[in-house]
Amino acid sequence: MIFLDANVFLRFIVQPTSSETVAMHDRAANLFRALEEGTLQATTSEVVLHEVSFVLASNKHYGLPAEAIARILRPLIELPALRFSRGERRIFLRALEIYSAYPKLEFSDSVIASRCESGELELATFDESLAALSTIRRWSGEL
Repeated sequence: MIFLDANVFLRFIVQPTSSETVAMHDRAANLFRALEEGTLQATTSEVVLHEVSFVLASNKHYGLPAEAIARILRPLIELPALRFSRGERRIFLRALEIYSAYPKLEFSDSVIASRCESGELELATFDESLAALSTIRRWSGEL
């Protein structure tokens, strides 16, 4: 099993601009092709997916809107050979839906919302944008 870092996702997603990045893009493309064919298995983490979405959204880097990022990441997260702990794939896919629908939220906030929905958890937050989601139950603050 292989653990995928954010830069592998990014080199696969982003068009190469130099001979060095062409080589990295080709290696990443081969890796994702093997995942698609099921000849390799890999995993990644919430932190990696957040980093990928952050870099893709950053005006300093690529400035992509949340909807485009979700469209790019969804098929990669759905790859059967990309393994996650039980329930994590569903949480990440739901987070992409939230991220697309509420572009004021970052992907990390969308993962938090997805976790609260799936676990029927109350959310303790001072983030009004996150707390405003109709699918979130905000903690009352009472102990």
